Amino acid sequence: MTPSTAATTALLLLCGALPAQAALPSSATLALQCERLFDSRSGKVLGAHTVLVRDGKVAEVLQGHAPVADATVVDLAGRTCLPGWTDLHVHLGGQSSPQSYSEGFRLDDVDFAFRSVGYAEKTLLAGFTSVRDLGGEVAPHLRDAINQNLLRGPRIFAAGKGIASTGGHGDPTNGYNTELSHLLGPPGPTEGVINSVEDARQAVRQRYKEGSDVIKITATGGVLSYAKSGDAPQFTVDEVKAIVDTANDYGYKVAAHAHGTEGIKRAVLGGVTSIEHGTYLTDEVMSLMKQKGTWYVPTIHAGRFVADKAKIDGYFPEIVRPKATRIGAQIQQTAGKAYKAGVKIGFGTDMGVGPHGDNAREFLYMVEAGIPAAYALQAATVRAAEVLGVDDQGVIEVGKRADIIAVPGDPVADIQNVMKVDFVMKDGTVYRRPEAAAL
Repeated sequence: MTPSTAATTALLLLCGALPAQAALPSSATLALQCERLFDSRSGKVLGAHTVLVRDGKVAEVLQGHAPVADATVVDLAGRTCLPGWTDLHVHLGGQSSPQSYSEGFRLDDVDFAFRSVGYAEKTLLAGFTSVRDLGGEVAPHLRDAINQNLLRGPRIFAAGKGIASTGGHGDPTNGYNTELSHLLGPPGPTEGVINSVEDARQAVRQRYKEGSDVIKITATGGVLSYAKSGDAPQFTVDEVKAIVDTANDYGYKVAAHAHGTEGIKRAVLGGVTSIEHGTYLTDEVMSLMKQKGTWYVPTIHAGRFVADKAKIDGYFPEIVRPKATRIGAQIQQTAGKAYKAGVKIGFGTDMGVGPHGDNAREFLYMVEAGIPAAYALQAATVRAAEVLGVDDQGVIEVGKRADIIAVPGDPVADIQNVMKVDFVMKDGTVYRRPEAAAL
């Protein structure tokens, strides 16, 4: 049984073992009576609105709380309704811990598949109705199970395996001893490791074969990989261009993990859609990103998480610890600088580094960095949809997906309110609601 088949089998077994869940499918029209409504296009919080939901879509958006015939009312008094959030950078297949490195040898894909189910549900209930999973074999199978309503979770745009270079961030054999490396042989494009333009094309085609929705590349070293450099460039511009050109053949967008300046620059010149982390963005590179229309997804949460955990003896291997200390602490500052420079910013956390379900804390960190609350909320809604290349989500408008969440109070006036999500609807199905808002 291949790892991919094992992951699928595990999820199918789990689907059969799960008890009936409390999701409330909406066969009739629902009328969400919102005290406030966040208009993600303008970034403004509007007054009372009633949102009619029918057949998984927004049917009408009405001012005030006018009675609606033949509709079941959901009373969201005191709350602001927002489009469901999108996290553009997660890893639902795992969660970092001091045991993570050994678990890669001890556990099977089946184990990670079982864990991913809980991570997906936590993410959805935190208000994230869509995620872009940037690396992991479990995600495409988890996506399919959720789409078939077998499991509760966000809509997943899955990268599958990332694309790396030999010894780079994403090489699955980093840290192996010589004997084991020789026994297994060098990984190639099938495993997501490339060393030429032709390899690059083959790796993208393999991702297409495996059912990916987006391509993830690791354009520089990384923090948590078992390698010394966290920021050295790992592709040539020609290799990046080959990846992007081949991805375009399949309608894929390309997200580039990148910390170091030179690697970021090569990725932008190569035509990637987004830069993830972007720790050492310079004025020159930010100007280039604006010229090329490249998005920036900071993942401040991950940076702060690893910088904090690096203070704990034994949490990370010693080869990782200095990278976590140096790079992690820089990302928040870079995010603020990028906003002031006018770089387009999308919302992402790199969750799976930090704990799944805590995704909304990124909003707090963005505001701390000097990004206005309204912009941060747009980064997770209408702007995130643009990064994904979809036009049916990220807004509460007639004909769009009924992905709607609610929080007490006004999140633009007090960003802390994003941590209090108590209503979650995805595609017209209610997964979480306040006790008083009975259907």
